[in-house]
Amino acid sequence: MWLFLIFLAVPLIEIGLFIEIGGAIGLWPTLAIVVITAVLGTSLVRSQGSIALSQIKSRFHELSDPTEALAHGAMILIAGALLLTPGFFTDGVGFALLVPPLREFLIGQLRARVHVTGFSTTTADPEKGVIIDEDGEVIAARDPGPSKWTRH
Repeated sequence: MWLFLIFLAVPLIEIGLFIEIGGAIGLWPTLAIVVITAVLGTSLVRSQGSIALSQIKSRFHELSDPTEALAHGAMILIAGALLLTPGFFTDGVGFALLVPPLREFLIGQLRARVHVTGFSTTTADPEKGVIIDEDGEVIAARDPGPSKWTRH
């Protein structure tokens, strides 16, 4: 039901804002604002997205919990989609999601509602066919057998 209300309310809000702002400043300035916010938003999403991606990579490299970095990345992705959608309301929400303290607040709200029951890591060496769990115990290994490649 909430999803239906969102899909109904957002276009109505956008239409109302386009009518009001377009009536106040005119058609061309209104369209210019929409294009400028899309270009500016794309630039901001690209820069913040690369930062979030590097944080995600470092968390995976360190084998630490990547959920917060992934949540930041997901919110930046949603912000990008909202900023590319023509409209003033979606631009406002998109720009708001690009503010790191707001994202941290939203992640804190989600963390209070979501309970993780466990987290484990495994290390896989596909070249040797070995999988090692977080305690360092080999849990699966396969014999690659003789190579099917021959030298001629």
